[in-house]
Amino acid sequence: MIVSLPLEEMTMKDKISTMEILWEDICRSANDFQSPDWHGEILREREELIRQGKDQFEDWEEVKKEIWKSVT
Repeated sequence: MIVSLPLEEMTMKDKISTMEILWEDICRSANDFQSPDWHGEILREREELIRQGKDQFEDWEEVKKEIWKSVT
């Protein structure tokens, strides 16, 4: 099924809210999906960068707040 949204009429806040609704739904059925092999490769590369002290994590809730502030 292809869903058409009135993207030109949606505000940035509407678009992000829609993405969050979709993401929450995807997360509920995540066990039914198998990631491609290249996802694992990227995760291993990122873990290695963290071990080497060349990368860091940011709190997802804080990042979302910053995104909301920048688009509203």
